[in-house]
Amino acid sequence: MTTQFQLDHIFILTDVGAPAADKLVDFGLVEGPGNTHPGQGTANRRFFFQNVMLELLWVADAEELKASDLSVLWHRRPPGWHREQPPAASPFGLCLRPGTTPTVDVPFPGWPYCPSYLPAPLQIWIGNNADELAEPFLFYLSFGKPKASPPGQRFQTVSRLSLTGPPGTPSETLTKTLAHDRTIEWISGNEPLMELGFDQESQGQTMDFRPHLPLRLCW
Repeated sequence: MTTQFQLDHIFILTDVGAPAADKLVDFGLVEGPGNTHPGQGTANRRFFFQNVMLELLWVADAEELKASDLSVLWHRRPPGWHREQPPAASPFGLCLRPGTTPTVDVPFPGWPYCPSYLPAPLQIWIGNNADELAEPFLFYLSFGKPKASPPGQRFQTVSRLSLTGPPGTPSETLTKTLAHDRTIEWISGNEPLMELGFDQESQGQTMDFRPHLPLRLCW
């Protein structure tokens, strides 16, 4: 099936240093290299699969983040932190990349973000729902590419992504995102939860990482 856009990676905002990543390693996932985002005040730990990357993201420098164009992320940080964030704020982010059909379009309404850690003319397209804290943070990488699983990775392909958020009509930005990639589902619920299905979930098994992470894996 040809598509203009597809899922590139997903993030969960977590505690400093992402100690919950150790739970994923103990479960059997192979962790890839992490990185930092100078000028943005964030850092990550990452897990790669054939089509999607899972990123555990945290605030490494609060003042740097609050002074950046992505200061809205400060209001999405986890409930365990001292913050002004509403309890319903989503800790999730979804990133799209070009699909199998070349296009110069962008997948949803938004604005360009040009961080110092990207060489010109590369930029990140930020969804207009960034201030809708109950919804996932949405962005697009026109230069995004398919991923590769490291040797020994327990799962190969993300075949389904479900995100739970508070009831209500999704914004235009989120609606357009869901329409571009049918593997992404938005579910109304009482608390944020990300559910990842791997390899068509042929084994019918699940692993829930709460309370360490709002994450459940299905395979």
